[in-house]
Amino acid sequence: MTSIKDRRTIRKYKQGEVSSDLLNSLLETAARAATMGNMQLYSVVSTRSEKMKEELSPLHFNQPMVKNAPVVLTFCVDFNRFTCWCRQRDAEPGYDNFLSFICAMSDTLLFTQNFCTLAEEAGLGTCYLGTTVYNPQGIIDVLKLPKLTFPIATITVGWPDENPAQPDRLPINSFIHEEVYKDYTSEDIDKIYALKESLEENKHFVEINAKKTLAQVYTDCRYTKKDNMAMSATFLDTLKKQGFM
Repeated sequence: MTSIKDRRTIRKYKQGEVSSDLLNSLLETAARAATMGNMQLYSVVSTRSEKMKEELSPLHFNQPMVKNAPVVLTFCVDFNRFTCWCRQRDAEPGYDNFLSFICAMSDTLLFTQNFCTLAEEAGLGTCYLGTTVYNPQGIIDVLKLPKLTFPIATITVGWPDENPAQPDRLPINSFIHEEVYKDYTSEDIDKIYALKESLEENKHFVEINAKKTLAQVYTDCRYTKKDNMAMSATFLDTLKKQGFM
């Protein structure tokens, strides 16, 4: 049993199987997440076969946990199922738009987080792959997702074979605003990021990337404007192809 305060990302897994019974039980319970209009606008694709992991791996920049984890779960926005139901019941759906995508994305992420919390409480390890939204079209093709569906989060799941240190988190006063949003002064920013900037691993990132500050590692190396603009264009184009724009 793991407390949320003790959680950490697990990238290395033992070879033991994660049973379908356990996985389905966790997903069924996770579906108690809040959902817009009680529509449950999500689906999850479970990948276990080596062949399918091989196909998914390059779409996640060949991160080793995609192949090494017993199970890879792709959580998808899904307005297809609800639309099919509407049409079979003589109701004309109007969910081929961006607002519907945003609503379904919220549903999907709430469901995803519920699952991760429950899986970790059961002793499993998980890793969230942010690369899902970088290559949506490729994932759509591999998983054969129909229109009005969209991959939004990928979670690798297995029995932990490591106990890594927890990454740092910003202090609570950095993200809590009472009544209205209070913008940050330069002094606030210095205090909020002081711990993060003082950590030896982050100082090492600055050094090996030949930058002056940790912020420059993010803006110039890890999450550049050029890459963000290119992937934004891909994301929007895929949304259009999937019928949400």
